[in-house]
Amino acid sequence: MKILPANRKARKPALLSSLAGGLLATYVIVASVSPSQAAPVVEMYQDPNCGCCSAWAEHLEEEGFEVRQHKTRDMRSVKIEHGVTPELASCHTALIEGYVIEGHVPAADIKRLLEEQPDVAGLTVPGMPHGSPGMETGRHDDYAVLTWRHEDRTPAIFNEYTHE
Repeated sequence: MKILPANRKARKPALLSSLAGGLLATYVIVASVSPSQAAPVVEMYQDPNCGCCSAWAEHLEEEGFEVRQHKTRDMRSVKIEHGVTPELASCHTALIEGYVIEGHVPAADIKRLLEEQPDVAGLTVPGMPHGSPGMETGRHDDYAVLTWRHEDRTPAIFNEYTHE
């Protein structure tokens, strides 16, 4: 049995059509992902030895954030630079889209902050309450997510978490 070669003239348009279709599909996929759909980037500053900070970063990543962790032994300077007073402080400080996020703030509250864009410096969960993201110890403390302004550091309640 003799195998006849395929008609080269018939293959060329089919090949070009297939190639063009693939390129068009690639363009549509790339064009449909706009910068506004990219994961929000969180610049997080933490002590190199803090495990709960890394657990909080994992919580944010699971919720669609990109977290860039910066290890430093001088967290005091980071907090001072970003207007975090001792009353507002926790173990890590993060920055996202012009806001300061202090401590174990849940991702849902950060998403709400970015959506509503209130005129505040940021969000904080002072201290390290058990049951907050990154502090899952089996115990659950009641805690509040607070806002504050740079010019008036009097905190206001943004959200509350209670457990019975």
